[in-house]
Amino acid sequence: MMEFMKPLMVAASGLKAQTSRMRVIAENIANAESTADTPGADPYRRRVPTFKAALDREIGAQTVQMDRIRPDKSAFRLVHEPGHPAADDKGYVKRPNVNTLIETVDMREAQRSYEANLNVITATRQMLARTLDILRA
Repeated sequence: MMEFMKPLMVAASGLKAQTSRMRVIAENIANAESTADTPGADPYRRRVPTFKAALDREIGAQTVQMDRIRPDKSAFRLVHEPGHPAADDKGYVKRPNVNTLIETVDMREAQRSYEANLNVITATRQMLARTLDILRA
């Protein structure tokens, strides 16, 4: 029975990691058009989740964990909006360095990874149920 626990625990760690990833992506999308409150100040900076492998000694398998969420150092977008409260002396407003197309693609990739991990859990549970049925017979 312990052999069934390894894929379940590995897949569960993948589910947790992808859930965290989707949360960061959703935050990026939500802030894609925000601006700073004062002229010249920096707006929201895109955040990028990173992952790391971790050894789960209890089950003797590698799992995945969210590591750090680092800021994206790419440049902010400058938009000419002279009447905006956050516009600088030249009329430019700094917009977040979030590209919603990239975020949408990242979200879809995270969803597919989540679904793949969920399928591993479903298949493992089905195998475990069949094994128990065979043992009962």
